[in-house]
Amino acid sequence: MTGHIPVHLQVNGQAHELSLDPRVSLLDCLREHLQLTGTKKGCDQGACGACTVLADGERINSCLAPAVQCDGMEIVTIEAMAGHGLGAKVQEAFQAHDGFQCGYCTSGQICSIVAMLAEHRDGRPSAETGDLTAPAVLTDAEIRERMAGNLCRCGAYNGIVAAVREVAGA
Repeated sequence: MTGHIPVHLQVNGQAHELSLDPRVSLLDCLREHLQLTGTKKGCDQGACGACTVLADGERINSCLAPAVQCDGMEIVTIEAMAGHGLGAKVQEAFQAHDGFQCGYCTSGQICSIVAMLAEHRDGRPSAETGDLTAPAVLTDAEIRERMAGNLCRCGAYNGIVAAVREVAGA
């Protein structure tokens, strides 16, 4: 196909060799080319976080990332979270604390929480972190700040924060 670029993606542990138009977003690649529809298209502008996935362990808005820029990266989507130790715990905590209502944002929230907890474990501060010389305590305010890129139109934020607190042991 003319104008297409070869792209190698490792998605949820499975290798994919694709030929893509360079304008295809990672989100559209996941949903339309790989039939992984758990990642949701919300705003398609990077503002809501419904499309959050992990790329080489970092959370990204897949609607903003051209798939060709992810060539060679390890992509993890919600479909793999049940088999991911921390991801499974986050899913269980979401159920226990009613961290979802309509469920549309849930896949992005869960992927984001897994990455956010890794960022916290690695000692990365947020805008809410007061003392940069000590490990940040995951207070409700700290959790809300770190999750600010993931919106929930239903307003399940209290359940989401409670789920994070449980998984983090806070």
